Order: sequence, then structure tokens, then C-alpha cells
Amino acid sequence: MRRIVLYALGGGLVIASLVVFFKPYFPFQNQSPPVALINHDFEERAVGAFDRKSPLKTELAKPFHTLSVTLDRTVQEASLQKLVSELPADLPTLITVQMAVSPGQENGLDDVLRGRFDESIQTFCEALTQRKSEIYLRWNPEMEVPVRLYSWQYQSPVLYIDAFRYFAKRCKTVAPEIKLVWGPAGYPGADEYWPGEEAVDLISITLDGKSEQLATSYPRIANPITAIKRKIHRMRFMDKPLLILASRKEKDDPSLSDSIREAIAEIKKEEHGMNTNLAKKPSALSVAAQGMSKPEIGVYDPKQFLIKSKSVQAEHLFIDLGTIQDGSFAKEFKAVVARNHDAIISMEPWKDRKIRKDTNVLLNTVSGVYDDEFRTVYQLISATTQTVYLRFAHEMEIPIRRYAWQSQDPVLYSKAFRYFMNFDGKTAKNIRRVWGPAGDRGSLEWWPGDDVVDYISVAIYGLPDKNITDPALQESFQTIYDRKQYRMRLVNKPIFVTEFGVKGPEDFQKKWLEEAATVLNAHPEVVGVCYFNLADNPNVWGKIPAPDWRISKPTFDHFVRTLADRR
Repeated sequence: MRRIVLYALGGGLVIASLVVFFKPYFPFQNQSPPVALINHDFEERAVGAFDRKSPLKTELAKPFHTLSVTLDRTVQEASLQKLVSELPADLPTLITVQMAVSPGQENGLDDVLRGRFDESIQTFCEALTQRKSEIYLRWNPEMEVPVRLYSWQYQSPVLYIDAFRYFAKRCKTVAPEIKLVWGPAGYPGADEYWPGEEAVDLISITLDGKSEQLATSYPRIANPITAIKRKIHRMRFMDKPLLILASRKEKDDPSLSDSIREAIAEIKKEEHGMNTNLAKKPSALSVAAQGMSKPEIGVYDPKQFLIKSKSVQAEHLFIDLGTIQDGSFAKEFKAVVARNHDAIISMEPWKDRKIRKDTNVLLNTVSGVYDDEFRTVYQLISATTQTVYLRFAHEMEIPIRRYAWQSQDPVLYSKAFRYFMNFDGKTAKNIRRVWGPAGDRGSLEWWPGDDVVDYISVAIYGLPDKNITDPALQESFQTIYDRKQYRMRLVNKPIFVTEFGVKGPEDFQKKWLEEAATVLNAHPEVVGVCYFNLADNPNVWGKIPAPDWRISKPTFDHFVRTLADRR
């Protein structure tokens, strides 16, 4: 008898273990109490509209009826019928849809992709077709805001996109007339979550939503006109009409309509004459880059520990107004050319030795204040047959003030970039124009236009956070590159890694760089890499010692050897 009991207990434990193990893989009925269909998480109202095809139109043709619902794996029929019966017949309806998350789960996106909400999505959409009014479904909005207010935030952009497209396809299959709304807040980095034009009918942005009120990654913009303008500007590559949402409190603000109208008027004025479209097909340079056997190898090596290596093909020079004015740039550039090296020129429009009235370096650029200095640069770099990779005002998107052109208006930056790159008029054949974000979130807000960019540059340093001092905690080249390359996915240009470096003991540096070479071998879109062989500027690291990126010549040579020819 005792043996039977033991067998029974053992069998029960095995069954229980199997249930626990396999539960995530089978659509068992959700055992938690039914989730209420109506929720009050998103009580925004539509307060304006914008369409680049008719940018003067800011008012809504009809007011939107709005509500927010939560879809569980099964839908309560009575609640659904009540909801449908209360929808107005003469007004378009915007329904914000979020998916219920089971206890113990991090998010509901995986469950959507596993088909666990298929039945409820179908039932919900079929019921909505009973109404003759226009139905707009906004699914899991404000996804890009880096807070944890909703379960779908702080998730992989690829996972979110796949789940959005899955939901959209299920809805369209059941009810093709339903319109799908992609609903970012309009926060920096929203483009990373763009699911594609074929899955989206309409875009919405939210003015000062709940998520954004909690966010601290970027400083809040106090001026309402500027805030609205920046949000709309971030959506400029998505060719869809845009709906502007605000909380009920914002809706009651009588000045809100005026702010929207003025913001849109400024957008139309500022973007006049700017080619900010994305490339529709690979450029000639892009096609050529795909056929390169290996990336061009460069160094920033002011102490000249590595530049004598036969592997070095390019040298990086950081120049500013002062070095142009005192002639030191000309001296350094001629030395690079004398070594038969190509040049990577990072033009930093600051450190002016002349007395100027305005310290806004971007405004000074477009106003022609620095024309003499720019003319000197172009005269020098056009007088050689060596290739010159010309980069202007780099890392502009980082919300700090290390450089005078950071934390500035992205439209003004784009105009300054275009002014500088078009300064020569004809652009010598040896010049390659480089747009140089750090590769941080929101980079494309500063995209200056396909016609003035040949290459994109990004910076890859092992430290993800300046407070990290342990070399072993550095991110791998693979992790950083994948993240930054993804952020450039909407821009069809080759990539030049104009700065990269790793700190730590030599054996650690060697291993990190070996992996970097392996990654580069797998990415033919990378046309060049340039190692930053110097300690960083100690003035920007506070009380923490500035990282020393310098490597030995044997470690550098090992990195070069690991770069294989790409067939």
C-alpha cells in the first residue's frame, strides 16, 4: 500500500512538472478572473490632424468618439454587445486596444504571436462590423516611451512590430474596413517601432500622455508649439495621415488649437526646400559598397603609435574653426596626404578665434558667418586625389551639451548640415559626405536628406554607461552594432564606423576586437572602420577616470588580420 501511495505521489509530481513546463506552449484557458472590457487607461481626445499632402488642414472633419478596451483571451459577449450598441452611428470611433497580460507574464506580445488572442480578436472585430460608422483601432500605444507603465513598453522593437502586424492582419482578415492606427507618443526613438506602411492606415501622437509624464530620458520641452512640432517632425518618414491626441484636460485648453495650427504652419515653412525623403533604392555608392572585399581601415592616432602600420589606409582628423584659422588643420591634412592615406575629417563648428555676436553655431553656419573657414576646408580637401570622408557636427542627437550643436533644433541642424555639404557647389569627386549620429535612439530626427549623405557614421565604444568602470561589463561590438544598425534601418546608406574603442587589459581588448572583426566580416554594408587610439577627454567624465581606448600595435595588427575578405 505504501508503495502504491509513493507511486501515486511520484506520478502526480511528474504530471505537475509537465504542466508547469508545457503551460507556456499551450493555449490553456486563462484561469484568472475575466478582465473588464472597458478600461480608463487612455482617455485622450482627438484635438487635431496633420497630413503632409494637405499640410494646411489642422481641424478634424468630424470629432472622434474615443474609448479604451482590454481584450482578454475570451471576450464577454454581454459587455461586447453593450459596447457596440453605444457606439455613435454618425461619428468616427477611435478604440484604443490593449491585451490582457496573464499573471506572471512580462508582456502579452508573445501570446499574441502564439495565437492565444485569435478568438477574441475575431469576435471583437466581427462585432464592430455591425456599426456603419468608421472604426479606428489603436493597438498598444506609447510603446516607445522608456518607462514601465504598460506591459508592452521596454520591449524589443522587433517583437512589438511582429505583434502589431499580427494583430493588424487578423483584424483586416475579419473586417477589412477597420482602420489600424499606429499610436506612438511621438517620443524620441518612435521610428524604431514603425511596423510598415502596409500594416498602418493612420498614425496618432499624444500630447503629454501618461507615459511621457513619467519619462526622464529626455528633457521636457516647455514650449507647447515646439513640443507639438517636434512630435510631428519625428513622424515625417511615415507617409500616413496623423491624428493628434490629448487628455481631456488638454482638450479644454482654448489655446491648444492655436498651438497646433501654429506648429503646423512652422513645419510647412521650415521644411520648404529641404529634401528630407528617405532613399527609395540603393545609391550607386551603396551598391559599390556591397562589393568591397573588406572595410577601409582607419585610425584616430594623434600620438602616432599606429599610423605607420601598413594596414592603415585612413587617418581621422577632428578640426574646428580655430584649427582652420591658425593653419594647424592645413599642416595636419598635408601630412596625412603625404603618407598616402585617405582622410576622415570631422568638422566641429566651434572654438572660434574670432569675436562673433552670436554663439549659436548652427545658426551662424546657415547665416554664412563661417564661410571663410568652410572655403579654406574645401580648397584643401579638393586639391588631392585621396578620398576624404567629410563629417559635420557629429553626435548631434545625444541630449547633452558636450558640443555646442547638441540639444538643438533638429530642423536647424539639418539646414546647417545641408549648407555645409552643399557649400562647394560641385562637390569634388574625392569627397564623401558623412552624416554622423552617435547611433542613439531618435537619430533620424536629425536626418538631413538623402541627397547630401553618402555614408552614415556611428560610434561604437564598449561602455554603455559612463558610470561603469569594470572592463568586463562593457558591451560587445555585436550588441552595440546591431542596436545602432537597426536604428538606421529606414535610411538606405552604407555605414562607416568612424569611431570605436574598448578599454581594459590587453587580452580583453584583443578578444573584444577579434569579435568586432568577425561581426564586420558579416556586414558588407560597413565600408570602413576607424579605431580611436587615445584616452577620452577627461573633462566630460566627471569624477570618474576617462576611459583609455589605446591598444598596442600587435593587438591592432591581430584585429586587421581577423578581417577576412568578403566574397
